[in-house]
Amino acid sequence: MTSSFTLSDRLAAHPRLAALGLGLLSAIGFQPLGLWPVALLAVGLFALLAARATSWLRAFGLGWLFGVAHFTLGNSWIATAFTYQAEMPAVLGWVAVPLLALYLAVYPGLAALVARVVAKQSSGWSFALAFAGAWIVTEWMRGWVFTGYAWNPFGMVLLGPFDRPGLAGVAPVMGTYALSGLAVFLGCALVLLLRERNWLASGTVAALLVAGMAWPAPEAEDSDLRVTIAQPDIRQETLSDSQFYEANFQRLAQLSPRLDDSADPRIVLWPESGMVDYLREGYPQRYYDSTTALGSPAYARRRLGATVGAGSVLLTGAVDLEIGPDQAGFMRALGARNAVTAVSDEGELLGGYAKAHLVPYGEYLPFREILEPLGLSRLVAGSIDFWPGPGPRTLDLGEHGRAGVQICYEIVFSGEVTEGGNRPDYIFNPSNDGWFGAFGPPQHLAQARMRAIEEGLPVLRATTTGISAVIDSRGVVRDHLGNHVRDRIDANVPAAAPPTLFARMGNWLPLLWAGMLLLAGFVARARAAR
Repeated sequence: MTSSFTLSDRLAAHPRLAALGLGLLSAIGFQPLGLWPVALLAVGLFALLAARATSWLRAFGLGWLFGVAHFTLGNSWIATAFTYQAEMPAVLGWVAVPLLALYLAVYPGLAALVARVVAKQSSGWSFALAFAGAWIVTEWMRGWVFTGYAWNPFGMVLLGPFDRPGLAGVAPVMGTYALSGLAVFLGCALVLLLRERNWLASGTVAALLVAGMAWPAPEAEDSDLRVTIAQPDIRQETLSDSQFYEANFQRLAQLSPRLDDSADPRIVLWPESGMVDYLREGYPQRYYDSTTALGSPAYARRRLGATVGAGSVLLTGAVDLEIGPDQAGFMRALGARNAVTAVSDEGELLGGYAKAHLVPYGEYLPFREILEPLGLSRLVAGSIDFWPGPGPRTLDLGEHGRAGVQICYEIVFSGEVTEGGNRPDYIFNPSNDGWFGAFGPPQHLAQARMRAIEEGLPVLRATTTGISAVIDSRGVVRDHLGNHVRDRIDANVPAAAPPTLFARMGNWLPLLWAGMLLLAGFVARARAAR
């Protein structure tokens, strides 16, 4: 059998092609494929390749090529979004994905550069430790630079199946970004041990990886609060079509009534884009006449309260408007908020939340004055942009619990999902995943599971087309509805765990891990030089 050392020589003979190929292989560890052993070996082999680069600039170039392939495959679902709008040709999606990858690839490139600088001529354990530490820092940077794009941190490959957290179970003491560093180091360690033909050690590492991924989750308790999650399977083609507004409402309403005669506390969860009616007062009447039941927000709220029934509170995705005078002094909508609104069984507004992490080109168009005349409109229909909210907020719903809200892709931002000093009992994650293709929804669900694990909080997902789920504080999926299923989930809300170390420290914790790994890389280099 060809030894791993010979294989590394063959990779080094064609380093650019090898970096691209290994980048593709590293991305198949994400859902729905979940081939985590391939992903770990791919990143380990890439580290071996980058460590042999003759300069830090060459190491950066190889890391950039690795990232281009990695992010092109990992984000391929984005291309599907372009098929659900009419402002731009659908084929542009297959251009947008690699263009985005050209930027995102800078981060693994920087990780390889830093590792090469730390390790210098060492191609072994020093580079592996430094590469893992640098990966943590650069992945954290990817989560906030230019508003951030935190989708698919590499640590997601260590998340187990629905009934167990896998090696992601260590996230409460590491955080997601440090988990990514751990995944990188494990891949490097396995490849290095194979290169050294240390069969006992490499076999032990492989066995521990398999055992860790299969390790059962500890028991978790339920609260007494009941939840109903409605998944209406409203297809993207009809979601914003006014002739389907009432039919779409009825699809949700039929999934929401109580199944018994009790009035015990219950929350009913509807997805993002679940409610087209304007529920707040104060808008010009023409806005209500075009969308809202009987043109009355008060009637629309009462109808919602009657739909969910006594003792229930509805949390639904909605749109709020920002009304003001235009340049001619005419009162109109200047902007919108992607919101969640809480409505009581009597039709009273109990509070709301406005999405803070908006999607560039999806919910707002950067440089609109320049790009719109060029025909580059945003993917979401409409001529006004969404405005960001103030950030995580906890809605105190009394006997219905303290609800944290993260709308759609906000849930992927590690360390940014709860209000500081006001910890919720659960996180509600409404989403519209109908334009995410086949790969997007399972990747989105996986990242919601990771937030549950690292924060020690249950996450309740309600989506238009799937995947809706009840996730407990260990990241275990208690119940779920698959793609394009019209149904409801009735369950008890899982109990919250005590605040985790990550919940207390936030992303200072993974940065601390990064510092320790980089320091270990320096030490390993010094020892190798003796």
